[in-house]
Amino acid sequence: MLGDIRDLNAVRKAMSGVNAVFHAAALKQVPHCEKFPEEAVMTNIIGANNVITSALDERVESVVCISTDKAVKPVNVMGLTKALQEKIVVNANQDPRNRGTRFVCVRYGNVLNSRGSVVPFFRSCLHSGRKLTITNPEMTRFMLTLKQAVELVIWAHDYAIGGETLVRRCPSARIIDIARAVCDIAEKPFEYTVIGTYPGEKVHEILISDEEQARCIERDNYFVIQPWKQQTYPTALAREYNSIDNLISFEETRSLIQQSDLESEGMEFEEGYFTR
Repeated sequence: MLGDIRDLNAVRKAMSGVNAVFHAAALKQVPHCEKFPEEAVMTNIIGANNVITSALDERVESVVCISTDKAVKPVNVMGLTKALQEKIVVNANQDPRNRGTRFVCVRYGNVLNSRGSVVPFFRSCLHSGRKLTITNPEMTRFMLTLKQAVELVIWAHDYAIGGETLVRRCPSARIIDIARAVCDIAEKPFEYTVIGTYPGEKVHEILISDEEQARCIERDNYFVIQPWKQQTYPTALAREYNSIDNLISFEETRSLIQQSDLESEGMEFEEGYFTR
């Protein structure tokens, strides 16, 4: 069904008779959100509120909202709007209109091979004969495959009670190692130009903040951040979950990209959504 997340009537119509909602609509490119902050607000905040309102009206069973590491200690417009999105989604569990709908957030970093992400960008540079561009060689990012990202979303739908924010345990890599691995897999020379950090770009990302540690528990391969309450929980973390603390080697980075490629070959996508 075609519609606009900003249009409450369109969202309500799409949600009629639905049991589960996976809210993935977003403006996610940091530079675009920096340049057009009002558009980010309309999609990432107003759009999310439309999802909540419609879900409550239609008495949907569960709503899983997909968030990002950029929502933790945000420094850019994209992160700020996603942080507010998390707050209104979690708070919807306490809405007086709620008649049993479970609202939960999942939060993760970069999904390998996803549209607009760094691996397809590097590969497009190689394909067109251009030198790779890197904003900051010291930059680190959390990485997971599409299969792992989907498993987190499904796990949230199946097991969340309502109000939690779920994070998958995942490795991180230096951007320089990701670029080198892409060139190595393609059997192309590793050449790059450093162009400087974009506005609103962090050098390292955080998936769980130090403030969230006291209400974080561990289940299987997942961290579950409980909604804020007076009580605290035995923490699964000694400190915040930062990408600089979870680095893998170049060889492991290369292997993870190849794993993602193999998983993608066995999946069906609409043309243009995911690319090699």
